[in-house]
Amino acid sequence: MKGFIYLPTMKKNSLFLILAVGVLSLCGGCKKQEPLPADSDSSESVIPLTVWSGEEDEALLKEICSSFQSHYAGQVSFQITFQPQSESGCKDALLADLEGGADVFTFADDQLAALAAAGALDPLENPEEIRASNLPASVEAASVGDTLYAFPLTADNGYFLYYNKAYFSEDDIQSMNRMTEIAAEQERLLTMDWSSAWYVYSFFGNTGLEVGLNEDGLTNYCTWNSTEGPIHGVDVAQAMLDIAASPGFASRTDTEFLAGVQDGSVIAGVSGVWNSVAIEDAWGENTGAAKLPFYTCKDQQVQMASFSGCKLVGVNAYSPQKEWALKLAEWISNESSQTLRFEQRGQGPSNIRAADSAAVLESPAIAALLAQSEFSQLQRVGGKFWDPVSAFALNMAEGNPSGASLQEQLDRLVEEVTAR
Repeated sequence: MKGFIYLPTMKKNSLFLILAVGVLSLCGGCKKQEPLPADSDSSESVIPLTVWSGEEDEALLKEICSSFQSHYAGQVSFQITFQPQSESGCKDALLADLEGGADVFTFADDQLAALAAAGALDPLENPEEIRASNLPASVEAASVGDTLYAFPLTADNGYFLYYNKAYFSEDDIQSMNRMTEIAAEQERLLTMDWSSAWYVYSFFGNTGLEVGLNEDGLTNYCTWNSTEGPIHGVDVAQAMLDIAASPGFASRTDTEFLAGVQDGSVIAGVSGVWNSVAIEDAWGENTGAAKLPFYTCKDQQVQMASFSGCKLVGVNAYSPQKEWALKLAEWISNESSQTLRFEQRGQGPSNIRAADSAAVLESPAIAALLAQSEFSQLQRVGGKFWDPVSAFALNMAEGNPSGASLQEQLDRLVEEVTAR
């Protein structure tokens, strides 16, 4: 008997929901049997594998893992355990207990270097095959230097503009300032999450002000407080204050943005492909998606930038079932599974053939992401980037109530972001 187990949380006192998956033998005679791993013992009653992924992927992962089990029916049996683990927090959870961590896990690509440096990931043994079947940007995101450490899973970890066509024209969506004016006139909102430094990069990215990772792979450089060049740091800060002052704008988390879309209070916002299905359900034929707009800064129109990235599938270097874990990770990230992920979750494939399908190319969200890619940068910043930028942006969202010097705030931000 093969099984798929869902653990609602990662605590020891969790309830278990066991979904038994029977051994499928239909068409067994016409299915090519792959060689078993060299260290495999097919006489084992069950091979246990634990998978970590976002809770929202539970149903999808169950279906993918069931097809994996069916593929090896008659050769070996599995017990695959699903544990919900946010992709953004995967690194910290895994490094806290490598030997007790998942065999297979999905994670955001900005965690790759730290996982590889800690020995949590080993170089993959078939890199050329993976490079040939995935988009170059996703392969770069899954690599440290020229060494491939993980399987690309998506090429869509970025953000763009969603808007309700009932309120905005094609000209309107070119300007964030104009969109907030329209939202205010309609007593509704355009939202963006300024509590997340990931989104706040949008205002600084195309101004000549820079942030990035130093050669040590850990610390950052940052010039967001610069007083030189055509746009200074304080100019960006003031532009953010001007946007925040509009009654048509609100800083909202991604969850709050979607709730506003669904109740009608939000008519535009910055988000990603993971919300595409729910937004289309709410707005129907009025669903619009486009690259990020320009915003007014120092009497100039600046194209908003974005961080880009990919989701990856990793295999724990300490897995006692490493060969089977590698096979499962490859299965989760193959063309068929990525196509299913797009169909069920609206996430853009990294697999070249899956990404080239008519359905993907016709997706408004994917088209918007591709349009924004011209103005995006692969996310490569150290851990000290996030909190100072979030604190600064939240103060801008509140209108800088203390009246503190913008330059002093930016100087403090840069000092904390670049701290060693």
